Amino acid sequence: MAAASKNNGVARLDRVSKIYETTAARITALEEMSWEVKQGEAVALMGPSGCGKTTILNLLGGMDRPTGGDIWVNGDNVSRMNERELERYRLRNVGFVFQFLNLIPSLSAMENLELPMLIAGVPAEERRLRAETLLDTVGLKQKAFKRPEELSGGEQQRVAVCLALVNDPPLILADEPTGNLDSSNAQVISNMLIDLAKSRGKTVIMASHDPQVVKQFQRVYHMRDGAIEQVA
Repeated sequence: MAAASKNNGVARLDRVSKIYETTAARITALEEMSWEVKQGEAVALMGPSGCGKTTILNLLGGMDRPTGGDIWVNGDNVSRMNERELERYRLRNVGFVFQFLNLIPSLSAMENLELPMLIAGVPAEERRLRAETLLDTVGLKQKAFKRPEELSGGEQQRVAVCLALVNDPPLILADEPTGNLDSSNAQVISNMLIDLAKSRGKTVIMASHDPQVVKQFQRVYHMRDGAIEQVA
């Protein structure tokens, strides 16, 4: 696959390699991989555990650094950022949705949503308005002051999607977000992610191993051994 231009698309890997060194082995997670997803697309990465799905998300999200190559998001070279720049990048540009919910148990749904906005310096009134609007969008306005333990699994995951959106990032990265949900709630979450691309112009990349969950996505990339084998 040819190297991607930094002027095209919103999220790109340009000949990116990622190698993990341990005392027992040298593991190549990605090898000179070039790949891009354009703004407003919702795509899925499918494949068995260890195929490289999570590695791609971590690299695009600035949670990890490549061994070689460049990572471009909205024209910025994420792979060349220092730690302070990466913190700012993650706060402003990336929304994460995880299988294991990133919610603070002692805080209500509203407080969980307000916290990253507080860190970003958003004024109190705007924080409350944004949080209320997002919870209303996913049908949870009446449960704004419930703690995670007082919500169902599906409701908690909807709050987690809202959490990814509070600072209005252009890139949404979802790593097996439906892994702990039943099929009905899993479809609700995948449809929510797809709608973020269609209605709000977000770039959405979801990693999953479930073909039923990803079947509505615009494009599905099948991975094995750190490489994309086919596109559906």
